[in-house]
Order: sequence, then C-alpha cells, then structure tokens
Amino acid sequence: MKFASMCVLGMGYIGLPTACTFATHGLSVTGVDVNPRILDVLRNGDVHIHEPGLKAVVVEAFRSGHLQVSSAPVPADAFLIAVPTPINADKTADLSFVVSAAVSIVPHLRSGNLVVLESTSPPRTTVDVVRPILERSGLHAGEGFYLAYSPERVLPGQILRELIENARVIGGIDSASAQAGKDLYSVFVRGEVVMTDATTAEMVKLMENTYRDVNIALANEFARLAEHFGVDVWQAIAAANRHPRVRILLPGPGVGGHCISVDPWFLVEAAPHLAGLVAKARSVNDEQPRYVVDLVRRELGSLAHRRIAVLGLTYKPDVDDVRESPAIEVVRRLAQEGAQLTIYDPLAPHVALEAERVESLERAVRRAEGVLLLVAHQAFRAIDPGRLATLTPARVAVDCHGVWDRTTWARAGFRLRTLGAQAAA
Repeated sequence: MKFASMCVLGMGYIGLPTACTFATHGLSVTGVDVNPRILDVLRNGDVHIHEPGLKAVVVEAFRSGHLQVSSAPVPADAFLIAVPTPINADKTADLSFVVSAAVSIVPHLRSGNLVVLESTSPPRTTVDVVRPILERSGLHAGEGFYLAYSPERVLPGQILRELIENARVIGGIDSASAQAGKDLYSVFVRGEVVMTDATTAEMVKLMENTYRDVNIALANEFARLAEHFGVDVWQAIAAANRHPRVRILLPGPGVGGHCISVDPWFLVEAAPHLAGLVAKARSVNDEQPRYVVDLVRRELGSLAHRRIAVLGLTYKPDVDDVRESPAIEVVRRLAQEGAQLTIYDPLAPHVALEAERVESLERAVRRAEGVLLLVAHQAFRAIDPGRLATLTPARVAVDCHGVWDRTTWARAGFRLRTLGAQAAA
C-alpha cells in the first residue's frame, strides 16, 4: 500500500521527529498541534524540544515543501496520533488527548485511510476507545479504513537515529491493518517490523517499560538494604553483575519521564487484581524521593532554613525533559521542610517551584551549606571538588548517582554521602 500524504497529531517529543522523518522521506506531512505557541515556534524555523539534530531535520523538512503545520487535521492518506497520555491524580490514564485527536480525525476520514495510534495507552484502547470514535464517520474499521497501534520505542537524545534503526511493532485490528501500518513505516524504518494485533502491541510497550521500572525498584531497594547492612551498593552491584546471567540496574532518586514512571500504572488500572508486583515496584520508586530527603536530613540535621545547592531537575542526564522528574519531587519535599534552595540545571526549562533558579554553578553553591546531586549531567559528573571547595562554604555533599569519587571529595574537604553507601571517612 502506498501513502502520499499524512497528518501527525501532536508535535511533541515523538510526533515532531516522526513527522519530519516522514517528510524528509518524501511524504506530504501536516503536523497538527492545538498549542499555538508550538506552531509559531516551528513556523519561525525553531524547535521547542531539546533533541540533538532535530532543528536541522525540521528546517530540512520545511525547506523540502513536504512539511507544514496546522491547528487541525486535513484530509490525508494516513493519520498518526502521537499525543500525550498522562496519568490522573488517582493513577488512572488520562485519555482525553487521544479522544480529542480521534474526534478531530472523523470529519476527514475517507475509505482506504489508515489511522495509527502511537500514544502509550492501556490495553484495548485502540479497539475500545479509538475505534468507536472513528466509526462515527460511517466507515467501519477493517472494512472502510485501516486501524493500528504502533508504540514509539525511542530514547531521548537518540530519537532521530532510533526512529529509523529500532525494531517497530505494528498491531492491527486485523491483518490488513497491520500490513497497512507496515507499509507506512517501511518508508523509513530499517529495523525489523513485527506485525501483531493491536492489544498485543499496546501490551508490548507497557511490558518494556514495566520491566525497566521493576528492575529499577529492585536496585533502589538494594540501595536501602545496603545502607542498613553497612554495605556499598555500588561495589555490590558491580560484583554481582560479573555473573553472566545477572544485570542489576543502578539506583537513584526515583524514576521519571513520561514512559517508565507512568506506563506501569496503565496495567495496574486495567487489572489491579493481577498486577501486584507492578504496583509494588511503582510504590518503591515513587517513594524514593522521600528516601533521598531523609538521606539529606541525616547529613544536615533539621532542614529548616538550611541552604542547599541542588544540581539537576530533569528526569535523566543530559536531556531537557522534566516530565515526572523525581528531582522535582525531591525539591518540593525539601521546600516543604523549610530548606532554602538554589537550583542549577543548564538544560531544564522553567518549572514553577518554591526555590531560586540560578544560571551558574558558582551562584548555586555560593552560600550553600550542602550540595545535592540529583541529576548526573555530564557537566556535574566532571565537577572538580577541589575547585568547588573554593566556591562554597559547604562541606557536605550528597550524591544520588554514585558518580563522584568519595576519596577525591574527602581529600578536598567534603563529607560526601552517596546513596546506598556510607560517608567517606
């Protein structure tokens, strides 16, 4: 099946790179977003997302004449839904963006069109939520139009490469829909394309991220146990991972991002009586920011009015994404206890917090009593403790990622406490 035109609904971390990739491979693409600021930024030749190489691809796509942006869908051969699926306060999936996107497609749906849902969703969303909405057009899925689910499986910082090289799962509501999805993505995908049914494809995405979440929860619990027993968890993990069939992940201040910290809840919501381990892992990781605050309190005593320099706000190193960031939760908890915080993150966008954001490491630590590493950006990993000692009166530091050498920091005069280990002598 050949496609000449498509609409991509949602110009976010996945929708924008995907739209540009299709456009640079010859399709006429309309990128749709309801946020006028995003559309203005794109029309002015800029991007609203920090992703290596993305701006150049956006410029190329516009110059080719194959990409345009709009606030509403237009008729096309294929429609791709790549909108957010956040969680509500009760940990249930908020599918309002998916529903709105599907509703907006209905007036433009024509016989032979393909609709693909990429947004991460609870099992059966494609068949139980999206399908009935699209069939309001008078066409029937599998007969009048094709309908499929294909999860994005890319890593921020490597999105453009992984979109093309990673294996792609296509789940259709029938075999013809799966084949239509394969035909569409084969325009640029070099990795293996695996065809299955829509609900299996939804499950695949949730399983991948839940697998990571459960294993991170195990690492975080190991860190707590190591402190209890007086063991260095980083040494223990390194030794355990020498076993040929063991690969323990590393602990940290929690789990963030729109995938790993969210997707497991979709399984818990869909089948709470069967997802006990999944729910427990989520609880362990959601509680890790509290554990970090307790660790800081053990080093500084009462946190009220204590001046703390916080390094990092994003959910992972060297990206600008703060969605569900555990670092933000740590900051909020510290602020609630009365700590006076100065925060430095050269990558994070503005976030409303009860703390002072500063533009340099020097300003962050100038009056600090303690330094807290929450995100292991490369710039923070490379901090020279000897130089830092000349910039700050602080002599207490807390490392939540095990990236600062304890002996070196101790020689520079710091009492360094690493998550999952005792303080350096």
